[in-house]
Amino acid sequence: MSTNLIGYELETYTFTIEKGKIKELALAIGDNQKEFLQGERIQPTFPTIIEFRLSQNPIPEQLGLREDKLLHGEQEYEYLGEIVPGDEITLKGNVEDYYIKSNKRFIVIKREFTNQIGELVLISRTTIIEME
Repeated sequence: MSTNLIGYELETYTFTIEKGKIKELALAIGDNQKEFLQGERIQPTFPTIIEFRLSQNPIPEQLGLREDKLLHGEQEYEYLGEIVPGDEITLKGNVEDYYIKSNKRFIVIKREFTNQIGELVLISRTTIIEME
């Protein structure tokens, strides 16, 4: 793997925010707030569900990474608008940074979340660490 990964564009996909998925996350993390259990409002970390949804072409495959050597190192969300149940969110992403530190490879993935009316509602950054 080399630094030419910087700028690599990931698969673009669309995810519909369903009330049932909001409730599933609330139950999974033990958050019994009524609006989450009824799927009326998303949790602040719900974008993780969107990012980690099953893909025909997962990020490790797209980037040639070994899944058995990966760690999820860091996650950051920058909310620019509201994401609500029923939204169709399209994710576009790329490799924003790549570096080696202590014999580990760090890959920073930046994703932009755009709703069905073209509003950029969230930017996320995920740091993936590949161990040697």
